[in-house]
Amino acid sequence: MNRVLRTAFAAALLFVTPAFAHNGVVHLGPLNISGPFTRATLPNAPVGGGFMTIENTGTEADRLVSVTSTVAKDTQIHEMAMQGDVMKMRELPEGLEIPAGETVALSPGGFHLMFMGLTQPFVEGQTVTVTLTFEKAGTVDVVLPVMTPAADAPAEHAH
Repeated sequence: MNRVLRTAFAAALLFVTPAFAHNGVVHLGPLNISGPFTRATLPNAPVGGGFMTIENTGTEADRLVSVTSTVAKDTQIHEMAMQGDVMKMRELPEGLEIPAGETVALSPGGFHLMFMGLTQPFVEGQTVTVTLTFEKAGTVDVVLPVMTPAADAPAEHAH
């Protein structure tokens, strides 16, 4: 009887916990989220950015439709792109498509998460948790280590 209960409990855990981390990668259905990080901010900075790589190993495209975090009044999905000779940043109100069989990088100077109205500074060595919501795969929490203010990639030990 105990074996049956343990097996049922383990199966229930798998059902209610669709996302898991392995080798620093968060898995959510066909999506693999890796290399998350953010940068330390000045004490009164109103904004911050979040970065990671999202791989879609599935046969259907998915879309990152929203992001939330307790560290900011608003968290948005943004894009930076050249328009003529000017670098422009804009919110992606429809979210960010993650094509089937492809990898999308959220990195400085490109797609990224934008934390607006920070409720606290981002301090190097600490972490920031975000909740990502995908159109098909669902919702998952991802922990972003806070790196130096000039970081362009996560620390080697964070992989």
